[in-house]
Amino acid sequence: MATDLDTVRVMRALFNDMPRAPQGLDGAELMAWIQTAMADYEGGDLAYAVDHITRSSMLDIVLHMRETGALRADEAFDQVVQEISTPEGRKAFMDRCILAQYSVNATDRLLRRARSPWEEPAPLFSTPAGAIDRLVRGLPAGAGPLVAEFAARDDVQRIGVMAQGELSVHEFEWGFITESAGAWNFYIAEVWRAGTVGYFERFLDAWKSAFGAVPVDTEAVPPPPAGISVEDGIASFCCLRLVRGSGHDSPSERRWVGEVFVARLLPLMAARALTDNYVFPLHWHAE
Repeated sequence: MATDLDTVRVMRALFNDMPRAPQGLDGAELMAWIQTAMADYEGGDLAYAVDHITRSSMLDIVLHMRETGALRADEAFDQVVQEISTPEGRKAFMDRCILAQYSVNATDRLLRRARSPWEEPAPLFSTPAGAIDRLVRGLPAGAGPLVAEFAARDDVQRIGVMAQGELSVHEFEWGFITESAGAWNFYIAEVWRAGTVGYFERFLDAWKSAFGAVPVDTEAVPPPPAGISVEDGIASFCCLRLVRGSGHDSPSERRWVGEVFVARLLPLMAARALTDNYVFPLHWHAE
């Protein structure tokens, strides 16, 4: 079983030579730093984006192999972590993955035909209206037992997830949200108890399914305000991260996050992500 510490090791190996933002930046400063870093990257912002996407894909591949495949043995895992810490090693690893993919495509099509009928899971949780109202009004409930449980984890303490300053905490029965000037981070207890590994991509897929070309909801979900963007939760070990483009509080953004995302969308996304045999619409393939 892969651990969150395994995730940290792979992340550090993959991203050790990419630019890192200084600590303590506010939302506007962070956006300015990202734009500068992308522009200054060798090959420009497009090269930066492609490289980041490629390395993020490798993260998912390595952790999946750690969970279910050839990297269960510590020695094999250690060798791959060392290999992907260099540009040459990353290229060699991806070349092997591409070759392996050719051999599994036919099997994948057969498995999709044999899979049991797709079913929509029920929402994983619900949030009382009063708690939603406090979130919309910007009144953090503060840290409670679930924050304490998460913060006490050895891997969380090792990488300092909860050591960031200037965070407001909203705790609920299902987990908690940390909020800064630049973003909201969403933590769900059932996800971190399951090990976190493997859910970064599934929560992004759940987001894309809600707003993509093949939505699965019978009732349309109001799209996020233009100032809100989504990121995976890798950097902060959360399920998903919503980023404020403006870097400051906005009543319309806060209302959407509370009344739409937390109250309606996140419970469905969590149920879909945690249901192992759930196939997101963007992965449906015509045969």
